Amino acid sequence: MMFLQKITLIASIFLFSFSSTLNGQTTICKSQRAIIATYDVPKINPPKGKKIKNVVLMIGDGMSLTHMYSAWTANKGKLHLDNCQAVGLSKTYCADRLITDSGAGGTAIATGQKTNYHSVGVDINGLPLSSLTDLASAKKKSTGIVVTCRLNDATPADFCCNNTDREQAYEITADYTTCNVDFIFGGGSKYFENRPDRRNLFNEMSDKGYQTPHSVEELSLLKSGKILAVVDTLDLPEPKVRQDILARASMKAIDILSQNNNGFFLMIEGSQLDDYGHFNDLDMLMQEIVDFDKTIGKVFEWAAQDGETLVIVTADHETGGLTLVGGDLEKGEIEGKFSTTGHSGVMVPVYAFGPGSEYFTGIYENTAIFDKIKALLDL
Repeated sequence: MMFLQKITLIASIFLFSFSSTLNGQTTICKSQRAIIATYDVPKINPPKGKKIKNVVLMIGDGMSLTHMYSAWTANKGKLHLDNCQAVGLSKTYCADRLITDSGAGGTAIATGQKTNYHSVGVDINGLPLSSLTDLASAKKKSTGIVVTCRLNDATPADFCCNNTDREQAYEITADYTTCNVDFIFGGGSKYFENRPDRRNLFNEMSDKGYQTPHSVEELSLLKSGKILAVVDTLDLPEPKVRQDILARASMKAIDILSQNNNGFFLMIEGSQLDDYGHFNDLDMLMQEIVDFDKTIGKVFEWAAQDGETLVIVTADHETGGLTLVGGDLEKGEIEGKFSTTGHSGVMVPVYAFGPGSEYFTGIYENTAIFDKIKALLDL
């Protein structure tokens, strides 16, 4: 994730901070307290059937077990993720580095191949790879991605684009004109129009049959068909400003994609967890996780009623090296420290809900998430 502009926070109280140098790198360690507005978490019983028609893959960018347990504590011992039937652990290293980024980490999940740091949708030699959206589309399933970042950012690009350098924003964005994904939602309109190459990608997508709403309100009026919804110039704003846009866009995607009798594959990303891990900002990180967990709850509710949908919740890597060092479960207070402003190399959790969830227990490579989804959807 590219860094957002730092936002002044009210709820975080810095107890102390210091910097130290380790292996030539400066790391900042902060101890902070945070309290969130608690929310209800009903019990959602998973369906009992075994048929898997649809898969929803939800990626919390930079999300770790500590992140989720901190949010669980802040919400006084409950998260929608508690409804999952199975939990596994994913190894996140990439082809040329132990500590991965969202480009290589997401590519492994999207394509089943580990690749080089900063690459998106290509192998170690720079050759394009087929992603889960490509394979699902080839099987006549509908496909979608919903993110709160700009669409040229690493995770959405991993599923829709091909480039050896995730920083090539204009080139990556142009790949959306050939990706064939049916429902695309995110930010980054500045890369679709008024481009250096004078292409207007909105017009090109419209010529290919896409509807191109520029707001959530415009999107809500659409009932079917292919959709490219780019609703902000860059990344979407922070949770208290954007409200429940992630949940609303995700459920709109499901509503549109589920009209296909062959089923669908949908990737939903809680994109900006990563940013606030980089910023070492506990309060905003918890706000992003709450937003992501509430979206998870909406998806679980739909999947439980549908009965043929597998939901997987995971991360591409960990960001910030967060440690929960104190707090009060009864009061919903947490105290945490960050050990880095970058990524760390810890394994990340994989949660599963619905038919096929039993296949996601254990410890495995991040590429295995692709392999399991591919097999379960018969792609």
